[in-house]
Amino acid sequence: MKRIVLTGGPGAGKTVVTDRIAQRMPERYVRVPEAATQVYFALQTRWDRLDLEGKHDVQRRIYRLQREQEDRIAREHPDKILLLDRGTVDGAAYWPEGAAHYWRDLHTDLNTELARYDAVIWMQTCAALGMYDGDNSNACRFEDALGAIAAGQTLVDLWGKHPRLLRVEAYPSVDDKIDAVMRVLSDLG
Repeated sequence: MKRIVLTGGPGAGKTVVTDRIAQRMPERYVRVPEAATQVYFALQTRWDRLDLEGKHDVQRRIYRLQREQEDRIAREHPDKILLLDRGTVDGAAYWPEGAAHYWRDLHTDLNTELARYDAVIWMQTCAALGMYDGDNSNACRFEDALGAIAAGQTLVDLWGKHPRLLRVEAYPSVDDKIDAVMRVLSDLG
């Protein structure tokens, strides 16, 4: 195991979980931050405020940054497992014309992108428990609770062909969710 993606809809806890696990076990894991948040902060915008070409441009930037970060951090920490706050496949969920167009535009395909990762942990959004805070904890979020649940479903569908797709349901406490992800990581070896 060298690259493990944590994915899920907004409010799934990807950023907090990857950060805390990497802090708890720095000898084993290194965190790869979410590219989307970095791109949106740099551009001082978010997805729902962009026109069609802007959405295309942002998704291309996110994809490139995601790949660059993964490869750079892997080179810098060859003895550690990368815990990724999202992976390249996630961008397909936000391409306006759908996943097939996303792959064509980026000159890649789903199978190539899935092969980049050793395992994928899909985490259910806290919106499923009625605990979603929208953009209060991340100013880049635009989805309401139902949108967060729908985005999570789209993501699990996109990642669904990965041979090591594991699921972690929503928990009322972030510590319980971290513990659940830690158990999944332990089972992966």
